[in-house]
Amino acid sequence: MKHLFTLLLSSTLAFASFDGLNSFQADFTLSVTDDKNKSLVYKGHIVAAKPQNAVWNYIQPIKKDVFINRFSVTVIEPEIEQVIIRKIDSKLDFFNMIQNAKKIEKNRYEAHYKEAKFIITTKNEVIETISYIDEFENKVKIVFENQKENEKINMELFTPKYPLEFDVIRD
Repeated sequence: MKHLFTLLLSSTLAFASFDGLNSFQADFTLSVTDDKNKSLVYKGHIVAAKPQNAVWNYIQPIKKDVFINRFSVTVIEPEIEQVIIRKIDSKLDFFNMIQNAKKIEKNRYEAHYKEAKFIITTKNEVIETISYIDEFENKVKIVFENQKENEKINMELFTPKYPLEFDVIRD
């Protein structure tokens, strides 16, 4: 769960400083590099919609689905038949932070949350990458491809579904 913060913030960072953006979909590659220069690379697909809904479907190296809404994060791990449900602080205003991201140069923005600094790069006003140092001093970089913005999204997509026999851990 050490990447929970990463997922929460990244899902809403996908909206950067684009006030008119209501939904975002993309394939992603997320790399986490530690202080010994060892990297873990995850691949998958994200679908996100305002106000704070996101689904991260991890495809590689393992299948995992992460559902994020305003009040909770649900992680479904089919390989171990487990679901983790965590409450999050609804007072966190990610979109306010994103809307206040400062342009630091062409196609490059900087946003802050708590002690972390996020660098967001764009291409043709579409988010291309998000980079930052996580709470464990890992370098995190998310690269988006095949981005789609403001397409209609069925909100039922954000409702976690899992077999009843899975172990459920509530945190």
